[in-house]
Amino acid sequence: MVKITLPDNSVREYEAGITGLEIARSISPRLAKEVLSISVNDETWDLTRPIHTDASIKLYKWEDEEGKHAFWHSSAHLMAEALEALYPGMKFGIGPSIENGFYYDVDPGDDVVLRDADIPKIEAKMKELARQKNAYQRREVSKAEALAFFEDKQDEYKLELIDELEDGTITFYEQGNFTDLCRGPHLPSSELIKAVKVLSIAGAYWRGDEKRKQLTRVYGITFPKQKMLDEYLVQLEEAQKRDHRKIGKELELFAFSQNVGQGLPLWLPKGARLRELLENFLKKVQVQYGYQQVITPHIGQKQLYETSGHYAKYGKDSFQPINTPADGEEFLLKPMNCPHHCEIYKVHPVSYKDLPIRMAEFGTVYRYEQSGELHGLTRVRGFTQDDAHIFCTPDQLKDEFKKVIDIILYIFKALDFKDFITQISLRDKDDHEKYIGSDENWEKAETAIVEACQERGMETIVEYGEAAFYGPKLDFMVRDAIGRKWQLGTIQVDYNLPDRFELEYMGSDGVKHRPVMIHRAPFGSMERFVAVLIEHTAGKFPLWLTPEQVVVLPISEKFNEYAKKVSEVLNNSDIRSVLDERNEKIGRKIRDNELKRIPFMLIVGENEAQSNTVSVRKQGDGDKGSMTIENFIQFINSEVKEQLAAIESK
Repeated sequence: MVKITLPDNSVREYEAGITGLEIARSISPRLAKEVLSISVNDETWDLTRPIHTDASIKLYKWEDEEGKHAFWHSSAHLMAEALEALYPGMKFGIGPSIENGFYYDVDPGDDVVLRDADIPKIEAKMKELARQKNAYQRREVSKAEALAFFEDKQDEYKLELIDELEDGTITFYEQGNFTDLCRGPHLPSSELIKAVKVLSIAGAYWRGDEKRKQLTRVYGITFPKQKMLDEYLVQLEEAQKRDHRKIGKELELFAFSQNVGQGLPLWLPKGARLRELLENFLKKVQVQYGYQQVITPHIGQKQLYETSGHYAKYGKDSFQPINTPADGEEFLLKPMNCPHHCEIYKVHPVSYKDLPIRMAEFGTVYRYEQSGELHGLTRVRGFTQDDAHIFCTPDQLKDEFKKVIDIILYIFKALDFKDFITQISLRDKDDHEKYIGSDENWEKAETAIVEACQERGMETIVEYGEAAFYGPKLDFMVRDAIGRKWQLGTIQVDYNLPDRFELEYMGSDGVKHRPVMIHRAPFGSMERFVAVLIEHTAGKFPLWLTPEQVVVLPISEKFNEYAKKVSEVLNNSDIRSVLDERNEKIGRKIRDNELKRIPFMLIVGENEAQSNTVSVRKQGDGDKGSMTIENFIQFINSEVKEQLAAIESK
């Protein structure tokens, strides 16, 4: 017999060899129909895998991330089975589950090119195979057996993956006529996959390396019910309407140029104004919390990043060294701001009375992302972080950390990000190569984050292996208006960079000590934050933030001078106004400016010019009647004040 501890800490006894599915069935027949995977002593397993020892378990359903992972990972194998059936001889790379669905990287061969026209055929085959109710069966093999199997299939991609595995047991998964190298976990059977959609076909370099062969990446998503797929497709259609690349072009916020380079955004005047408004908003908050603004160069000597450890960890993803006329002198475009801030700290001797020191910078950094991973503003090669570094004593650490939490929560509420989760990202203690610093410092940093979150009453999830290489962190994952998850704000605790840069302060005991360093970025990067904000609001920014608050529309050219006067008065009153004096009919002007999502339109003609008034239309709310220019200024200022007062009250 084995003792099985359930999540409520109750214990049940079963015969050794019991499976998760059988345990679920013993609890409730309904649970057995809904459960998708199981964790056994914190390791996720297949529901059909026998349990031979005492264990603590959790059963995962569709609502759980672990349940979705098993469902979509199994669906990736189902798609691979369909592709192999349709295109014999196809070779397979990797097929992971992702946040919304899954993909498989495949090599169809020189004679086959997968196109969008093939999608219906692939979907139909997947549905056919799912209806066969084939079991996903786990099989343990030796490394030699695994190599022999894929040598026989002449699949060099799987052989490369197996070569990198340590000697010992390797697992295969089989369903129907398909066998794959895989750790799992998987569903008990393909019959649970009821709704299938192949989303797109794209190119992807093998192992993300532009020097390797370009494979075909097939994206898909599946659900246990057709209704779920239908709802998802509606959401997907809405997401496409909100795509920040589309809206950014319509609103003339940013652009890209091949002559400048991939992944290097050009901020147009309206986009620059939006960024400036966001920066000024955060700067005002930072002043209230005692931050001082600093500015650092865009480049630094390579040695600086070797000292910090960034070059060893991210050198391959950095722009390669810039050589100067001086022999042996090498510079890098800076990948992070923190080494520069460490150097600022060292400019003057520091006493414990000077701490905490809070430095803030909107600093632009550069990382060489693969071209296939670039995506609008969300994945770029040059981006500006709303970066700050706090240098404090160990005793001040927790309070400083909590103050940063308060700043991030304030910003999220101000911009109407209501739905978010907070993730404590800790190190994987078994992966010693990934992190720098002593176990003692890591323990202190991790404890400070956990206690700070508890004292703020925050609900958190813990992810091991997601820490930065120099310290643990608290990440804020925001869900936008249509439910997509984005990682934005982050706070990181670091005992290691102060050691590497030999930072010191004189303590009250007359002895020199190391400060602790907090890295924080409430927005994350300006580029990604603006992208998420565009898609969250569909480009309809709050009045206090929108780059253009008012557009003045003369009915005809005769009234251009009066319209210009109105616009100038508004701009002189700190109301962001533009003038549309095109020789177009007023109906066309109204339609065009509605699409630009400008909150207010002021229509002026003969009556308005004679009475020194404006006819007011509000975005989404129609005609607001006639007002004097002074009354309109009071009206719009009142709306802005109400919005900002609502933010302050939060």
